[in-house]
Amino acid sequence: MDATAPYALVVTGRITRADVPALCAELEAMLASGPEAPGGVVVDCDLAGVVRPDLAVVEAVARLSLIARRAGGRTLRLRGTPPELVTLLDLLGLAEVISMAEQPPAPGEVGHDGPRGA
Repeated sequence: MDATAPYALVVTGRITRADVPALCAELEAMLASGPEAPGGVVVDCDLAGVVRPDLAVVEAVARLSLIARRAGGRTLRLRGTPPELVTLLDLLGLAEVISMAEQPPAPGEVGHDGPRGA
C-alpha cells in the first residue's frame, strides 16, 4: 500500500450475493472512521483470496467502487484480481471504469494487450 492509499479492504473466500451488503458496510465504516482525506485518495481492494469469482463478486466490486466514489471522490483499486474476474469485468464493460493495479500476465498469456487487443 502506498501513501495515496490509506485504506485497504481484503476480500477472501467464496463471495455470494448475501455477502455484498456486509462488504459494503465494512467499506463505509472504514471510510467514515478513517482520516479526512482530499478527493482522489485510493482504496486498495485485495481480491487475491477470492474463490471462484462470479457475478456476485462483480456486483460487490461495482458497489464498492460506487461507495468509494461517493465518499469524497475516492477510487477503488483492485489488487490481486483473479484472471477470471478480470475477464468477467471486461465482458461486462466494467474493466474500463474500475481501476486495477497492474497484473502480471497469467501463465500462457502474452500480456495485458495480448490476443484480446490484437
